[in-house]
Amino acid sequence: MKFTIVFAGLLGVFLAPALADYNINISDDNNNAGSGQQSVSVNNEHNVANIDNNNGWDSWNSIWDYESGFAATRLFHKKTCIVHKMNKEVVPSIQSLDALVKEKKLQGKGPGGAPPKSLVYSINPDKVDDLRKLGKNIANMCRGIPTYMAEEMQGESLFFYSGKCFETNILWIVNISFCGKTVEN
Repeated sequence: MKFTIVFAGLLGVFLAPALADYNINISDDNNNAGSGQQSVSVNNEHNVANIDNNNGWDSWNSIWDYESGFAATRLFHKKTCIVHKMNKEVVPSIQSLDALVKEKKLQGKGPGGAPPKSLVYSINPDKVDDLRKLGKNIANMCRGIPTYMAEEMQGESLFFYSGKCFETNILWIVNISFCGKTVEN
């Protein structure tokens, strides 16, 4: 009986960190490249990562919903939400997100390290009419503001696009560009 209680206690000690939520804060003290301050909150229980980038007028918030497979970015100065499928080959898993950030911080790589992986999305000009199909987390974040779907551009389509893009550099790990009329004005 004592062994069972001790084992259960030890299991709780080792399992709790794996299930816990955590926060990562990155501050660009020199404000190089206008990145401001960025924080990431991960909720392992709900399989969601929330990225906040506070940079004055260019502030934005992103949610990566690993359960639904969608991500959304809310551009505050545009009062717009952009939703896209997560590219699981580029976006780190929720389990490796914490390890990647700690590795970058400990090695002091930050913006001076290896270049981030890049994704470029083209924004569909038609508004999303039913947010519920994108999952509860994204529906809650984008409720009440114009929301648009974006599709990843690859290959030749990248070379032919000449419009303006809004870029989000997420913890020097992934650089995501959203291109289209929605972000040009």
